[in-house]
Amino acid sequence: MEKIKMYVDGKWLDSSNERRIDVINPSNGEIIATIPQGEARDVNDAVKAAKKAFQSDDWSSVKPYERGRLLYEIAEKIRKNRDELAKLETIDVGKPLSQGYADIDASIRYFEFYAGAADKLMGDTIPIEDGLIDYVVREPVGVTGHIIPWNYPIQILSRSVAAAIAMGNTVVVKSAEDTPLTATKIAEFFDQIDIPNGVFNHVTGYGYEAGAALSSHPHINHVTFTGSVQTGTAVANAATKNVVPVTLELGGKSPNIVFSDCNMEKAVEGVVKAIIQNAGQTCSAGSRLLIEQSFKDTFLEKVVDRFKELTVGPALEDKDVGPILNEKQFNQIVNFIDLAKEEGRIAAGGNQVTIENAENGFYIEPTIVDKVSTKSSIAQEEIFGPVLSVFTFKDDQEAINLANNTDYGLVTGIWTQDISRAHLLANRIDSGQIFVNNYGAGGGIQMPFGGYKKSGFGREKGWIALYNYTQVKNVAIKYN
Repeated sequence: MEKIKMYVDGKWLDSSNERRIDVINPSNGEIIATIPQGEARDVNDAVKAAKKAFQSDDWSSVKPYERGRLLYEIAEKIRKNRDELAKLETIDVGKPLSQGYADIDASIRYFEFYAGAADKLMGDTIPIEDGLIDYVVREPVGVTGHIIPWNYPIQILSRSVAAAIAMGNTVVVKSAEDTPLTATKIAEFFDQIDIPNGVFNHVTGYGYEAGAALSSHPHINHVTFTGSVQTGTAVANAATKNVVPVTLELGGKSPNIVFSDCNMEKAVEGVVKAIIQNAGQTCSAGSRLLIEQSFKDTFLEKVVDRFKELTVGPALEDKDVGPILNEKQFNQIVNFIDLAKEEGRIAAGGNQVTIENAENGFYIEPTIVDKVSTKSSIAQEEIFGPVLSVFTFKDDQEAINLANNTDYGLVTGIWTQDISRAHLLANRIDSGQIFVNNYGAGGGIQMPFGGYKKSGFGREKGWIALYNYTQVKNVAIKYN
């Protein structure tokens, strides 16, 4: 069992209260590490260190291309430690090992992408009048706070931290108390490269203590948060009191819309993978299946058959579906499934699973729920588990109406060979990302990611995310 420490101002520290939190392996319930239960004093120390580093000549004198080289160094360290990191992510989160490897590869790509972007974000000149030069520059915002969720810890840390540092900011990361292992390894990598102390800081603890202290700290200049709508609202309210911008990536109830002219084999596989990845504990999970009515029985039968083939088991065994993170999350999913049995029809799954030699893990069969009302909680609320709800539509307009019939708007999949129909739906559906004849596009490192409605605001990933971590300054110079 590893005794983890926080990383603040280039030092490895325990929390000021000396209390610790157990980190549990979701596959078997075993304690795999303990972390400091950081609180406001610890967060304050980290923010002070980051502010001092931001204002120092040591950091401000680092040229943009040099910041890029530092990020490349981190990418290389992740690559060299790929096997160890994949295993850590797998054990910590409970996702199948192959998905752990995919997350590490995505982390490498994020650091490489933003390393290459560090010296390429340009300003503008604006024509005003003769004798006046007007130009726009983008400057770093300062100290950025990063509140990382438990389901994709290394990916989400990498995409926001790399972008922030590329633009010359300093960062304070608060990892999820359930899954802090890979964030600690990233802190180790920053400790090993030649970067000023305080540029990267990692604090651990509960969201209601360390997370709340970070989002409300008066010297934080930008907050990035991924998580639930309820917590995201609290983070935004706390930051607003300090007039601080926030990037929120929140929940989803994402639809896969399947037309009768689709490539059935690819559509079935896309629909299944969209809901079982990380046991459905994914904000962008394709949790609603909308099927053209004339095609429903044929397509649903194929999906049900595929669900029956899926294997469930411990993360390191690399089954199709791993465990649910913890008992609280598991009970929430079970409650939804019990409700689904009353409100609809279970077409596949719906049962708890006991795994030999892993009886303390929380396992559940991937589940398909048919014949539920579009107004039911099964249809409207984010279950955050491997539960797929099925609906039908008669025509394009009904498909659009169904797709838009929730408070969320994060991701949508459209499966059709009709390019005109695909464009029409992409234009009419309220969703931050639209995928046609695919779902996820290999992680989409370069693609802006974020939601409409209660799925959040602002965008992560890609070039546009760099703007989160800059502020605009306009300079007008009058000359004779």
